[in-house]
Amino acid sequence: MIKNVIFDIGNVLLEFKPLDYLKRTFNDDNIEKFLYKEIFQSEEWLDLDRGTLTQEEAIKIISLRNPNYEMHIRKCMHNWIDILIPIEGTVKILNELKEKGYKLYLLSNFHLLAFETICSKYDFFKHFDGGIVSYKENLLKPEAEIYTKLLDTYKLNAPECLFIDDTLVNIEAAHRLGIKTLHFESATQMAHSIIKL
Repeated sequence: MIKNVIFDIGNVLLEFKPLDYLKRTFNDDNIEKFLYKEIFQSEEWLDLDRGTLTQEEAIKIISLRNPNYEMHIRKCMHNWIDILIPIEGTVKILNELKEKGYKLYLLSNFHLLAFETICSKYDFFKHFDGGIVSYKENLLKPEAEIYTKLLDTYKLNAPECLFIDDTLVNIEAAHRLGIKTLHFESATQMAHSIIKL
């Protein structure tokens, strides 16, 4: 029996579409592809999630590697958090689960500055009973330790938990620990899957 529902943030609760953002911001295919690789697919991005770099430190490192693009890098990093927009269908389901008495938790790879911004911006984050966010723990999904940290911190039984994430390797890691899982594709698909479960 499921008592606890655990949500990822990016592309589950909030849209995260960096390529769309880069197109709107720069309108240049070469710059978009370059920045996507050098920022959003970089080791520094993972270090931001892990909490071992600040945003300004990441900007400096990426800029030193690409001095001719420092202006573009700074422009990209200045406003990227604005792309984190609620997925309304998911938020509606979140509210319904709360009303029905389920315990709600977060388990997400996320940067400090971005997390502080979204929590102050969107009221529905107050519905959560707790959570583990990567930057606070210096851990990342799909590392087993981040899942066990959540279970241990809140004294949760894995078979009573449902974990929702859009990334398959994160789902597989949770499944190996006995947590029920749902691979997120859309809010509609999630709603149908939750009803079945």
